[in-house]
Amino acid sequence: MKTANILLLLLTPAIARADQLVLFAGGGTESNNVPALQAKLNQPFGIDFDKAGNFYLVELAGERVLKIDPKGILTVVAGTGKKGSTGEGGPALTATFNGMHSLAVAPDGTIYAADTWNNRVRRIDPKVSTILAFAGTGKKGSTGDGGPALQADLGGIYCVAFNADFSKLYLTDLDHRQIHVVDRKTGVIQLVAGNGKKGVPSDGSDAKSSPLVDPRAACVDRKGNVYILERGGHALRVVEPNGKIRTIVGTGKAGNSGDGGDARQATLNGPKHLCVDLDDNVIIADTANHVIRKYIPKDSTIVRLAGTGKKGDSKSGGDPLSVAFNEPHGVLVDSTGTLYIVDSMNHRVFRWEK
Repeated sequence: MKTANILLLLLTPAIARADQLVLFAGGGTESNNVPALQAKLNQPFGIDFDKAGNFYLVELAGERVLKIDPKGILTVVAGTGKKGSTGEGGPALTATFNGMHSLAVAPDGTIYAADTWNNRVRRIDPKVSTILAFAGTGKKGSTGDGGPALQADLGGIYCVAFNADFSKLYLTDLDHRQIHVVDRKTGVIQLVAGNGKKGVPSDGSDAKSSPLVDPRAACVDRKGNVYILERGGHALRVVEPNGKIRTIVGTGKAGNSGDGGDARQATLNGPKHLCVDLDDNVIIADTANHVIRKYIPKDSTIVRLAGTGKKGDSKSGGDPLSVAFNEPHGVLVDSTGTLYIVDSMNHRVFRWEK
């Protein structure tokens, strides 16, 4: 190469690569103890990380809890792959589940899995690989607030999420239109929001005595705000630390509008999962719109992060706004600020790379 060309290369500013979604897991044919990119997933839904950098996910149809270690190797940590409600007190690998939708991982590595259609939350101890009940008797009902979570009757728990210091686990009971919280130290369960009736809560009303339409997921930011995502209500609501509830995103009508503008005037369509990022913005899996959106509390706006808005399959990823999803569910921002997106009906997980 001529000297002039070498100098030109040295003096030319580097061109930054645009943000990309890259395939993180799925798309393969293998089932266990393989690189995640060679694994076959079966409707992955909820996801989380532990402190050691292990990535965990649950499969709705596959009835398994999976781990992807920092080297990218996928292994099964719980579930036989068959539907059931067995294994209490025994090895997690021989336990059966029924439609898991979500999981949350504590700092000590303990996995809390929403065993949704078994009406309970189960706890997997990674040190000894055993499984135990954490909340819910398994009997469908709405009793037990103020007492031991293990003695409470619950409906389908579609989402579990920790608060910032991991002292409390929030449970979303879609069947009874309620959000509960369990104190991990005492094991006591308490009502957070929802009187059990179907309806749109009035802004500024007491969350516990207010109706909800159909809460599908809830998460908590670092200020103690509890965000509640309503699937058929097509809205995001917040329970402030004072116990009052407000609608902050969505008109209540299904649609796909409002990006870049006032979040209250935006429309969602069957959103099903959410998380907060490192700045306490709320990331929303707007599932029936096949997009990922971000609500920004400081100016009450909403923007589209990923997805075209049309159902499709982009397989290996690409430009986030050009990637086509098929009913994305799980979203997660890890400790480094990296966003992970579960493309559930395409059986894949994507990672956002800058």
